[in-house]
Amino acid sequence: MKNILNAPFVTEMRNTCANMYRLGWDERNGGNISYMLEENEVAEYLDINSSIREIPLGFDATALIGKIFIVTGTGKYFKNVHDDPETNLGIIRIAEDGKTARLLWGYRDGGRFTSELPAHLMSHIARLSVDPENRVVMHSHPTHTLAMNYVHELDEKKFTHTLWEMCTECIVVFPDGVGVLPWMLCGTNEIGEATAEKMKEFRLVLWGMHGIYGAGKTMDETFGLIETVEKAAQIYMLTAHLPRVNTIKDEEMVRLAEFFGVKYRRDFLNL
Repeated sequence: MKNILNAPFVTEMRNTCANMYRLGWDERNGGNISYMLEENEVAEYLDINSSIREIPLGFDATALIGKIFIVTGTGKYFKNVHDDPETNLGIIRIAEDGKTARLLWGYRDGGRFTSELPAHLMSHIARLSVDPENRVVMHSHPTHTLAMNYVHELDEKKFTHTLWEMCTECIVVFPDGVGVLPWMLCGTNEIGEATAEKMKEFRLVLWGMHGIYGAGKTMDETFGLIETVEKAAQIYMLTAHLPRVNTIKDEEMVRLAEFFGVKYRRDFLNL
């Protein structure tokens, strides 16, 4: 079999984690990523029918039985993923009981997947029901997005509208807007269920005073969604205390969305 360290999906995880740490989105062990893989691509590198050990999931993931994911580990620092992927990442397959993960590779030091995995898997289930090509769920703590939580009303329409006003590309990149949750205890099934419910409607979900969840078809798309929100939030934080002289008008946002042919949340505009 081929060397797993050369697998494109391992390379993507290594580089993405390094970029997120470099940008300051994932301090210490903050943040996590899960990436659903195709059986045939994994089978080139691993025996997908054997496992190192089994790890309880903590919830019923029957809808994902047989699915394979590469997932960041609990307590692992994003800055270490690139140089030591086998310790900081793991490849798991959802077992036939739907409540157990079979470890195919990784977590070399005896570790396990992120404590947020139930929230990730619930979000995967929700996104797959909307778009069967969605494969990535990403959670991070982008600095300006988080700062904006403390000075802006946490209302989905108002928060989205403000972000759309900050950069011309925003309504094109995330025309479905940003879902918003209040502060909730992380690492619980409760926050996972709330996030998954939002994921049926949004690809981006803000966790109040905590961070953001993004979902997409590819690592680049998902990273780009969060990156665009963070850029818009940065511009907002740089200008919120200053007199507003210019802005992107709602009528101009409509022109943008219609020119690029995206389905946008018209109810989030003030028309």
